[in-house]
Amino acid sequence: MKTKPFKDRVLEVVRKIPKGKTLTYKEVAVLAGRPRAWRAVGNILHKNRDSEIPCHRVIKSDGNLGGYNRGKKTKRKLLESEGAI
Repeated sequence: MKTKPFKDRVLEVVRKIPKGKTLTYKEVAVLAGRPRAWRAVGNILHKNRDSEIPCHRVIKSDGNLGGYNRGKKTKRKLLESEGAI
């Protein structure tokens, strides 16, 4: 049986992050099956334009928000509105 591409697994993990919760880039990489690929996770999410994938719910391991393809201010607002921060 063929395994899904890493990008698809990352988007699947992020899609399942519930409102009001966050995961780190590293946690997403682990759940997607490549524990050391946290930078690849960031690159995948940066290119994502699907509004059904809540990329804003993925943060850095040190607690900082990290980047967001629609801007850091938007990311902060979204996370605050969901009660995640």
